[in-house]
Amino acid sequence: MRAVSAFLVSSLTVVLCLGGGAGAALAEALEDSAGRDIAVPATVETVFPAGPPAAIYLYMLAPDVMAGWPRPPRPEERALLPEEYARLPTVGRLTGRGGSANLETVLAIKPDLILDYGSVRPTYVSLADRVQDQTKIPYALIDGRFDLIPEAFRTVGRLIGRAEAAEQKAREAERILADLAAVRKALPPGEQPRVYYGRGADGLQTGGGGSINTELLKYAGAVNVADEVAGAGNLASVSLEQVLAWDPDVILTTDPNFYDLIWSHGVWSSLRAVKAGRVYLSPTLPFGWFDRPPSANRLIGLRWLLAVLYPERFAGALEAETRRFYRTFYHLDLTDEQLAQVLGPGTRPGTGRSK
Repeated sequence: MRAVSAFLVSSLTVVLCLGGGAGAALAEALEDSAGRDIAVPATVETVFPAGPPAAIYLYMLAPDVMAGWPRPPRPEERALLPEEYARLPTVGRLTGRGGSANLETVLAIKPDLILDYGSVRPTYVSLADRVQDQTKIPYALIDGRFDLIPEAFRTVGRLIGRAEAAEQKAREAERILADLAAVRKALPPGEQPRVYYGRGADGLQTGGGGSINTELLKYAGAVNVADEVAGAGNLASVSLEQVLAWDPDVILTTDPNFYDLIWSHGVWSSLRAVKAGRVYLSPTLPFGWFDRPPSANRLIGLRWLLAVLYPERFAGALEAETRRFYRTFYHLDLTDEQLAQVLGPGTRPGTGRSK
């Protein structure tokens, strides 16, 4: 996968805009992360996000240019979004399973740019080329690898004419990533916490080595006990006997039903993580912190991991870091009530039944 490289080419080429948008006719010749030449209008007023990761990324940087959401925000999500953005229309998605936006919808909106954030594998390149050819609207692919988040902010900022705001976001992302790098460097060999991530109501679905669902663990200096598990795609089913054999130090989940089950279940409760109270429920509002969608929303998930994996050093800073992140990236100054909603029982040491 190629690193983010959508910078201005050495010389500015003035060409006819690929069309469809309401922006100016003049365009800048740019290259996206897949090495595709695109012509972005000099003025970008409306951007169509190709899927949920792109929508979240665009919301974090420039919500005022969003054409809409791939799906309508749920009531609990709306409560953590400024009203003017919560009520944006539903436009469907071009990428992923259940793609619900047809080209007629895209053309009716007349965006200046279509933005996709995530994989730049040939499948997504082919889709981008096809949609761009059929709509005559520039379609940019941005590499969504986690360690490239800061550079991606700068790239998208250049694409939509928001370089100053993008630089602010990029530097904040770099601060978070640098803090994590320092933690990993300071961990003595052999002292990395061994972690199991349980998905679903029974907790028996997880992500193995290379899974995007558990990739944050390596950035936090943790060992994924399911690293050798292979499955179809990013997820795999495991047996309770296998989890017992792993006997992890910490268990993470995004499912409140599993979080409630684990404390009273005769077998799960025998694990060292449960006995020690080191089971934690990942926050999910307004977007997931740990697992999905795989966009820059997971930056705050790194702060959360520090708090639950190394509570003696970082648990006390989680509230302040959460407020800072939501103010910087989600355009929201959290009230005490909203903070309590985000960091609900079980999301951190000393809450729910977690220690």
